[in-house]
Amino acid sequence: MQIVGLIPSRMAAQRLPGKPLLDIAGKPMIWHVWNSATKATSLTTVAVTTPDREIAEVIEKHGGKAVITGNNHRTGSDRLAEAARLLQLADDDIVVNIQGDEPMMDPASIDAVVAPLMLDSSLQMSSAMTPCPEDSLDAPAAVKVVCALNNNALYYSRSRIPHPRQTGGAITMLHLGLYAYRAGFLQLFSGLAPTPLEQSESLEQLRVLEHGYTIRMVTVSKPSIGVDTIEDIERVRKIMSSQP
Repeated sequence: MQIVGLIPSRMAAQRLPGKPLLDIAGKPMIWHVWNSATKATSLTTVAVTTPDREIAEVIEKHGGKAVITGNNHRTGSDRLAEAARLLQLADDDIVVNIQGDEPMMDPASIDAVVAPLMLDSSLQMSSAMTPCPEDSLDAPAAVKVVCALNNNALYYSRSRIPHPRQTGGAITMLHLGLYAYRAGFLQLFSGLAPTPLEQSESLEQLRVLEHGYTIRMVTVSKPSIGVDTIEDIERVRKIMSSQP
């Protein structure tokens, strides 16, 4: 079985164009994402999937693998599905979707997301969550998730869920944009029609639930930091420059 970490990346980001190549501690951001992913012990291969030759050249220059895809995908998961086809992955192989704008992603979180699919051959998809920081509880950019007792996702929202009507109940969990799929399910998911809740929340993972499929959630110790603005990149630069 192949367990392939794929990192979707493109230059035409809406809020911060060209961000994959922004410098952090002397290296482009996408290099930091790729380098961190290579430290996940569960992955047999790591590749950046991109429509942009300049991103591919950065990765290949440092000895990494890049997969050039088309430039007309609606979502990162659609780009992943094309990359999985180009890599000729078998249906039972595992694909891990690693966000290309999270240079501080913990490799242990990647391994944690892979683990449920290794333990349960019938499971098709998994993802990660962590306790939601206080300052993100009501932030629409911070996606929240509620789960059943078996850790299968029940719903994702940009609003705070569950509503804190009483104390002592469930805590609010932050959903992290880290997914693992069976390669065959990734192709199926990419071909599913968008759904009403997905369109309302602008969250494509809701498409999986609305079509009746399961996402198993795993709890990891800490969130990563996504880079969407100049303020985000400055924050990451400050943190990484202080690390040994």
